[in-house]
Amino acid sequence: MTETEQNRTQNPEETVASSRRTTKRGGGDPAGRGRTTIADGVVEKIAGMAARDVVGVHAMGSGISRTFGAVRERVPGTSKSVTRGVSAEVGEVQTALDLEIVVDYGVSIADVARAVRENVIGAVERMTGLEVVEVNIAVSDVKLPEEEEEEPAQPRIQ
Repeated sequence: MTETEQNRTQNPEETVASSRRTTKRGGGDPAGRGRTTIADGVVEKIAGMAARDVVGVHAMGSGISRTFGAVRERVPGTSKSVTRGVSAEVGEVQTALDLEIVVDYGVSIADVARAVRENVIGAVERMTGLEVVEVNIAVSDVKLPEEEEEEPAQPRIQ
């Protein structure tokens, strides 16, 4: 039987499938056909959300940044800043993070810091594919039970 006769006797679906396999365009893995860059702000948002999910974290950022943030949030059209208290340096394959947190009174600061570090590293690496080389945590305050929430004064004109 000649090659032409063999081709005619094959299942037509197999012939189409085999021709698709042999006619790759561009060649190689699609992941290698371009570059993905991730902005610092993207990593900061992911880390901020992950840190806030940890029990014992009362707030993010220093007292001054929280006060300014509370004022800014009252402006119509603005939203809560999830990046407050988070700073990221993002390279091509690695990132480093600095977080400033306020913890609730009575919790173990070491345990909260460990949980924040684990949660942030897991979320950032899973969502971005970047290797997190360090997560530095600064505890700037402890929220005492009798302390009132920092709220800006109500505007006199409504």
